[in-house]
Amino acid sequence: MDSEVLAVNDSLPIRCSGPVHSGKVRSVYWLTPEDSARLIADREYPVAADAELAVMVISDRISAFDCIWHGDEGLAGVPGKGAALNAISQFWFSEFKQAGLARSHILEVPHPLVWIVQRARPVLVEAIARRFITGSMWRAYERGERLFCGIALPDGLHRDQRLSETLLTPSTKGVMRGLAGVPEADDTNVSKAQLLTHWQAFGFQSQSDVGHYERLLKQGVALIADRLNPLDLMLVDTKFEFGYARDEQGHDTLIYMDEVGTPDSSRIWDGVAYRAGSVVENSKEEFRQALLHHVNDPDLLLDHRRFEERQRFAQSHALPAGMLRSLSEIYLSLAKRIVGAPVEVPEKPLESMMAILADDFGIAQ
Repeated sequence: MDSEVLAVNDSLPIRCSGPVHSGKVRSVYWLTPEDSARLIADREYPVAADAELAVMVISDRISAFDCIWHGDEGLAGVPGKGAALNAISQFWFSEFKQAGLARSHILEVPHPLVWIVQRARPVLVEAIARRFITGSMWRAYERGERLFCGIALPDGLHRDQRLSETLLTPSTKGVMRGLAGVPEADDTNVSKAQLLTHWQAFGFQSQSDVGHYERLLKQGVALIADRLNPLDLMLVDTKFEFGYARDEQGHDTLIYMDEVGTPDSSRIWDGVAYRAGSVVENSKEEFRQALLHHVNDPDLLLDHRRFEERQRFAQSHALPAGMLRSLSEIYLSLAKRIVGAPVEVPEKPLESMMAILADDFGIAQ
């Protein structure tokens, strides 16, 4: 039933300063300067007094191959997905802060599907870390490529093998224009040398911050991997995002953004299965593979030239509800293992979140 998921999250009666920014799964409501200042003072957020705040609402929509998918039985998303990803991200961000790494843009989590966030200026880098050779890296390696983001890999590696060290393989966030050696395309690989050369274009405040982002990425990845190990879960690869935000003293600091360590942003494998010689996914990759087996023509999902055709197919084609419910079980069970408690999934998400935003935050229209 539609009531099982929060699919529409960009039309809530929240008082905001401009148009709602709606992404694939999240919508962002930028608050008025007056409401931002009031909440910073009333709730004692550790940010500059004039910082811009927003309400970020996480939906249960599911995106794969750059399309939004839905199921039959009226399922417009994955039950419990938003709450599970929210809980996992908040858990890791809290662990990062306690370990002395860096804070995130999240200031408060008043509801399982809501973040109160501070505006940050994003670094234009998809910060990707790989601990195993799999996925797109393996496919390129199998084709004979040995140089990845300026890093040379040796011959003789095999699929799904643990790498000798964590590799950082950043890519562009958006299209970078006029940079020598950097293709003008979204999501194109770049080397550390290119980041150091074009640090200003990529949004770093100093050249030394390239090394700072790398340290924060490696430290975050190591922390997640270490915490997952006792659960017999393996962090395979993951994507982080970074940005700059002002602290209480008004100083810009490099912080974590978006989400971290979730089954949407990471590959997480089952340790028992891996030691037995097989790969069992605990991530969205399971859904991606199910989609590839579901469609009659897998090339429809893989060929970037067929994007518009793929979008039309996703909009008109209802997947079996079982595919979405299976993914729901993965998200919720993984979140329970990581967080150490069952995830709270609101039965009436819209009503419950608006009651909190009205009564506790005073920002309902």
